[in-house]
Amino acid sequence: MRISAAQRTENETRIRAAMDRLLRGELQPGGKCDIKTLAREADVDRTAFYGTRPYAHLRTEFERRLRTLQQQTGETPDPREAQIIRLKAANAKLKERLAQAEQANTELTDFRSQALARLAAQHEEIVRLRTVADASARVARLPSPHASAIGPCG
Repeated sequence: MRISAAQRTENETRIRAAMDRLLRGELQPGGKCDIKTLAREADVDRTAFYGTRPYAHLRTEFERRLRTLQQQTGETPDPREAQIIRLKAANAKLKERLAQAEQANTELTDFRSQALARLAAQHEEIVRLRTVADASARVARLPSPHASAIGPCG
C-alpha cells in the first residue's frame, strides 16, 4: 500500500522523535537502542528501514548518531549495553585479581616448602652435632632451660 507524502512526513517526524528519545536513553522496559525498538516506538514497520525502502536513510542516520554518541561520550544510551560493558570490565578485573592471588599462593607454598626443608636440615644438623658432642667427653652439658627458669629460689 502506497502512502501519501503527508503520511510519509508524519512517519518521519515520529521516527525522528523516537530516535531522539532512544538516543537520550528513554527506553521502554525490554527495549534496546536498536532499529527494532525504533520501529516499534515510531509505530512503523521495521522492514521500511532496510534496502531501498522509504526510511533506510533514517536507519543510517540513527546508526551514525548512535556511533557518534558512543565515541564522544564513551557511553551508550542502552542501559543493558552499559551494564554488559561494566560487567565485562569487572569480570576482567576479577580475573586479574584471581591470577595475582593464585601467583601469591604458589609463591607462598614454595616458600613454605623451602622453610620446612631448611628446618628439617637444621634439625638434622643439631642432632648430628649433639651426637658428636656426646661422643666427646670434653663438652660439658648446660642445664636445660626449664630448670634455670625456676631459678634458685625455687
